[in-house]
Amino acid sequence: MDDELKLLGGAMTTLALAAAALVVVPHMQLSDGTPPPGLKPYTSAQLRGREVYIANGCIYCHSQQPRDKAQAPDDQRGWGRASVANDYFYDRPHLLGTMRTGPDLFNIGVRQPSADWHLGHLYQPRAYVGASIMPSYPFLFELKDKPDPGDRVVTMPEGYNPAGKVVVAKQEALDLVAYMQGLDHSYPAIETKNTKRERP
Repeated sequence: MDDELKLLGGAMTTLALAAAALVVVPHMQLSDGTPPPGLKPYTSAQLRGREVYIANGCIYCHSQQPRDKAQAPDDQRGWGRASVANDYFYDRPHLLGTMRTGPDLFNIGVRQPSADWHLGHLYQPRAYVGASIMPSYPFLFELKDKPDPGDRVVTMPEGYNPAGKVVVAKQEALDLVAYMQGLDHSYPAIETKNTKRERP
């Protein structure tokens, strides 16, 4: 019985130390965070688009966390500066991602501001990037004989338009594009006072 109590006590101590190191201390360090001056809250369309982003599993192939120059050449890839905690002030939940099957999207709103490009790329990625392995999302669009007033027609590159039809973006596609266009972290990084690192 004595050994069982020691084992249980050791397990509980290990769990408490892990929780303190991985949850409590980071929360204390980052709880005073404020949004950087250049970071804007999401609009209602961007929030809906964020839900489409999550629902379609974009997070499984795209990260939103460029690394520091000391860790990786993400800045040379054109992905922008390294992210800091305050960049995610309005994100609930955070969509950092862990895979990079596709490029990092932290600054996709700056790198590719064109809504037409995003819509066409969602409909058929290979029309824009020949070697892309990204799936197409045709269910975010409608094929019509002719557009109705107010429809957002997607202009596809030559050879990718469906014969005799027009591609019309559904609201989900428009919201998703609004979210991606809103991913603009081109303002200077401002770290929380407890996470500032010494710079050479």
